Amino acid sequence: MIDKLKVFLERHDLFILTTHDPADADGLGAELVIACILREKGKQFRIINSSPIPEQFEFMDRQGVIERLDTEKHGDLPERAAVIMIDTADLHNIGQMRDLVCRAKEVFIVDHHEIISASHFPGICDPQAASTCELAVELATELGVAIEPGAAFAAYTGMAYDTGFFAYQKTGPRSFRAAITLLALGANPSEAYEKLCENSATRALLLQKKAFASLEIHCGGQIASQVLRLEDFAEAGAVSDDADGFVNAPMRAREIRVSVLVKESRKGKVKCSLRSKGAIDVSKIAHDFGGGGHLNAAGFKSDVNVDQTLALALAKISGYLGAK
Repeated sequence: MIDKLKVFLERHDLFILTTHDPADADGLGAELVIACILREKGKQFRIINSSPIPEQFEFMDRQGVIERLDTEKHGDLPERAAVIMIDTADLHNIGQMRDLVCRAKEVFIVDHHEIISASHFPGICDPQAASTCELAVELATELGVAIEPGAAFAAYTGMAYDTGFFAYQKTGPRSFRAAITLLALGANPSEAYEKLCENSATRALLLQKKAFASLEIHCGGQIASQVLRLEDFAEAGAVSDDADGFVNAPMRAREIRVSVLVKESRKGKVKCSLRSKGAIDVSKIAHDFGGGGHLNAAGFKSDVNVDQTLALALAKISGYLGAK
């Protein structure tokens, strides 16, 4: 695995790092760890994402090195650089960075998602890793690269976010080994928890009230659904990112096996988030709608309205549960 990365790094001097749009804690943390690898190897690099860092994750970029795509400022970079696409292997997931990536000299993937359809690009994809941050830390360790303290904290935060604080099904010994490495470098677990779980704006509470008001139970008590419409965001004074984590709340009920959150976006797309327990693979359900993700956490974007999207998702999930 490491040899593929070594050969790729040797071929180029300038790199662009990017992740899915919008970025999450795992993608951001992994970007910063891989940046440490490039810095140690004497490579030039830029971390460029399609959109600004979501407000709830701004604390992760302590040195302010992550840039938002500016087509004028960054327009001539692709022809001179290679791209490392992090925490996704799908061009459809990286927003406006897609054009830049398609013009790059070469593209390499570092990801941990189950890739149901073959990726267009070579790289390292390890679905056994619980997070891409975990994978990035392993790569840095194998290469003998020291992860600087800010990146170590970001990587620990990304791991905590993507593993549900080390509770999700993929969490294993290698997850804790990577976490121990980061703790030894100064990552603070209590700070990561505070920033991830106790740092939202009051408007997020008001928005969650709207989400809970829409809560419905389906399929004999096995599925919970929540819906957020544009008027809900407007009345709460909230933005889309404020709903991060809402889909997890119904999973606290022991009878609920799948949770669905459908939210309307100002960009026109409807977004559907899915969570599940045990062996219920919501990534397969999401894939049927052009999305993807993990066994127990996935999602997709829809071109139809909120009610139609919810109806389609419930029908697919009900059929899946009925077949189990």
